[in-house]
Amino acid sequence: MLTNKTIIISGASRGIGRATALLLAQHGANVVATARNADDLKDLEKTATEGRVRGKVVTIPGDVTNEADMEAVVKTTLDHFKRIDVVINNAGYGVFKNVEEITSDEWDSVMATNVKGTFLLTKAALPTLKAQGSGHVVVVASDVAKRTFAGGSLYTASKYAQEAFMGALRKEVRSFGVKVSGVYTGLVDSHFHAKGHGHETSSHYLKEQDVAESMLFIISRPAHVVIDEFMVHPLEQEY
Repeated sequence: MLTNKTIIISGASRGIGRATALLLAQHGANVVATARNADDLKDLEKTATEGRVRGKVVTIPGDVTNEADMEAVVKTTLDHFKRIDVVINNAGYGVFKNVEEITSDEWDSVMATNVKGTFLLTKAALPTLKAQGSGHVVVVASDVAKRTFAGGSLYTASKYAQEAFMGALRKEVRSFGVKVSGVYTGLVDSHFHAKGHGHETSSHYLKEQDVAESMLFIISRPAHVVIDEFMVHPLEQEY
């Protein structure tokens, strides 16, 4: 069902974004992958070519906090493929400290990437999606968009903000035939964690591929079906 579908993915140079880009391309999608690290994007493109994926992978270096960069990503996508079917807002990171230890620069940086970045890429793509009368905006949030924990004030605030953004966006675009889905992940074995990808303490966490397959499921539903919220955890994690 993804053959010739055009999908933009932010934060695609590594982790969940990279795994998702490769999986969707394997299923025939034309993937436009963006992230700040140009070398990692080149490696993604090389891996896709060597893997002989069915779709195409085009990489565009860009910073989700920069409006001009996100507008350029959308323009380049339309130049290449003439349409946009799915936008996956995946870029994000966290700082985990008690409130009095968080610097104002850290606050601004996390909010800019997780919240403003989601806003800017979505905003840039929306005119095209609405004009088409179809499309899908996906936000990779976290289960902490619905709960809090000590030391997580900054990160959870950014994810609650993404949750509110999605809720309002749904009400704005549903009548245009545009879907909005939130992916709420639990613990994932990725570079995101302080001990790094593949550490023995995270061996039973979700794998990046698990989240990628969740997104494949969400965006490949029939046109009349929208999965508003998709929460996924490793079995060992209590919620």
